[in-house]
Amino acid sequence: MTEEGRTPDSAARPRHRDGESGGLQQEQVRAIVDAIDQSDAARLTELTSPLHAADKADLLEVVGADQRAALFDLWRPDLDPDVLAHLVETVRDALVPRLTREELVRAVDHLDTDDAVYVIEGLDPAEQQELLDAIPAPDRAALREGLTFEEDSAGRLMQRELVAVPAYWSVGHIIDYLRASDDLPDEFYDVFIIDPQHRPVGTIRLSRLVRNQRSVMVRDLMDRELRLVPSDMDQEEVAYLFSQYGLASAPVVDRAGRLIGVITHDDVAEVIAEEAEEDILHLGGVGETDFHDSVFRTSRKRFLWLFCNLGTALSASFVISLFHETIAELVALAALMPIVAAIGGNAGTQAMTVAVRALATRDLAPTNAFRSVRKEVLVAIINGVLCAVLMGAITWVRYENWELAGVMAVAMVANLMMAGFSGALIPVTLARVGVDPAPAAGVFITAITDMVGFFVFLGLAFLLLT
Repeated sequence: MTEEGRTPDSAARPRHRDGESGGLQQEQVRAIVDAIDQSDAARLTELTSPLHAADKADLLEVVGADQRAALFDLWRPDLDPDVLAHLVETVRDALVPRLTREELVRAVDHLDTDDAVYVIEGLDPAEQQELLDAIPAPDRAALREGLTFEEDSAGRLMQRELVAVPAYWSVGHIIDYLRASDDLPDEFYDVFIIDPQHRPVGTIRLSRLVRNQRSVMVRDLMDRELRLVPSDMDQEEVAYLFSQYGLASAPVVDRAGRLIGVITHDDVAEVIAEEAEEDILHLGGVGETDFHDSVFRTSRKRFLWLFCNLGTALSASFVISLFHETIAELVALAALMPIVAAIGGNAGTQAMTVAVRALATRDLAPTNAFRSVRKEVLVAIINGVLCAVLMGAITWVRYENWELAGVMAVAMVANLMMAGFSGALIPVTLARVGVDPAPAAGVFITAITDMVGFFVFLGLAFLLLT
């Protein structure tokens, strides 16, 4: 397998006019769709040939299913394998079966190990085996090992193509080796220094290597401070290492400490984008494949989130039912209740979003959790007082009832204070017990702010107004 994945030659990239950003333009998409609908193969080839592999993948994702199949079949004879590596999982799984075994073997053999594993991981075990049997033995072994790692682990993320040399070599020896070898990665940033057990003991950045004399020994030049990545490390942890220490690449080791692969910054950039996107989607109770999944699959995945929210709504309705006589006596309460709950829910979401993001970036830890919660409570109290003054005045003007205005004001302050407290504390608590706070925290916070808001508002109304 080659190292060409993800960074094609510049000649293959689309040329854009001055002032125009990269990526697909709407005019391009419309023209391509028209050509697909008219079955104009010549026009399609003319329009899509200059596109970068990532833009071709985007194109396959934005067109309809029938148009996608027609476009993919047009590209199949000379398909750029990098297109497959850029596809989202749902679209990839729909298109890969359209390739013949020979076409798929050619694509997989072209890609880096990590991209090749991504392309074939969606195949059935029997199909994977049939494909692997057709791949040359050295690459086959690398792919089989890659498939054994967990999906979001460093083992899946790494590529096997790297440069490793012993510590007793000189700079000149390395340079001669790099020039003579036919089995080098097309792009790499570090030369890894290994001991006789194939364990990494240092690195040399290429820029440092070429600035030194040929006679300089590797052991006198190498950087001995390594950031080793265990093959079972979660990719989010890997991304943190790269971000924290400004790494260009990092060696991946097995349980015995032997060098088995390398992770580069471009792979980590994708992980950072994926993790950020995943957190945003989870906050809304949806998944990254919802846009491309079928109606049935999308509905099935979203129902669990809606079912949990239904439970919180029932809890809030139970609180309301405790005060049905109070509401019947003063109908204005029914009009004001949603305001209390909505403001509390929004304040809780604000605090939760900040906490979830801080947990992801490791700015929030047990050592400063109390300080974070205290800050959110103070912010909530200040905003609660401001909202209380505003809504108290509006309530008095609308209903000319000082007691009702006071109940509204107190309920505002109490609910926003609880929203700030729960919004900061719940994500930390969930993270401590091993639960992802991004999808889970919102359900708890909604339940708390609704129940507390309704109970305080209606309870005060019961005590003061009836």
